Amino acid sequence: MPEPIRIVLVDDHAVLRAGLRALLDAEPDMVVVGEAGTGEDAVEMASAVRPDVVVMDLSMPGMGGLEATRTITRDIPGVSVLVLTMHEEEDYLLAVLDAGGSGYVTKSGADRDLTRAIRTVAGDEVFLYPAAAKLLLQGYRVRGEAKEADPLEQLSEREREVMALTAEGYSSREIGKKLFISPKTVDTYRARIMEKLRLTHRSQLVHFALRTGLLKDE
Repeated sequence: MPEPIRIVLVDDHAVLRAGLRALLDAEPDMVVVGEAGTGEDAVEMASAVRPDVVVMDLSMPGMGGLEATRTITRDIPGVSVLVLTMHEEEDYLLAVLDAGGSGYVTKSGADRDLTRAIRTVAGDEVFLYPAAAKLLLQGYRVRGEAKEADPLEQLSEREREVMALTAEGYSSREIGKKLFISPKTVDTYRARIMEKLRLTHRSQLVHFALRTGLLKDE
């Protein structure tokens, strides 16, 4: 059997952490290997135990969740951060991606969405709710960011398709079905895209697709 997904829980409320631990410990493919109540402790814990996924609260005393996310994704390779938040506004979603986070789950939906989200980011995918891409796109439009000078010219048509579908939240398996290629081929395209665009995190693909206008309203 494959190794279970190793998880660190970060929240300053011990009761909430206990509830999340009970939820995750009931999953046969997951194990909680650490807990932290502050951003500083989260960084220290992640460095010590090297989990697959850190479930990170945003609002904590001292170092906040975004700064802890930024530090972990920058300094500890192979660790994905999934943000657990009360907020759904695009400003928070943009900040999560900017910090290197691999997605977010709302606290109100944690009981039904958290385990699926953890499996998604543990597989090096980005987890976003269906409406999130539209919120993010609106946020970029409001900010009026200037487009880069034809950055998409570096990509083939198929690479653009893979990037757009990634930004919309589809997994490698789902993209493969849509494009009639294997998941492994999707991963190869995605690795090539990241190399061409000098990206280091999967979440940056979402950022790039939004910034360049590759992801559009249907």
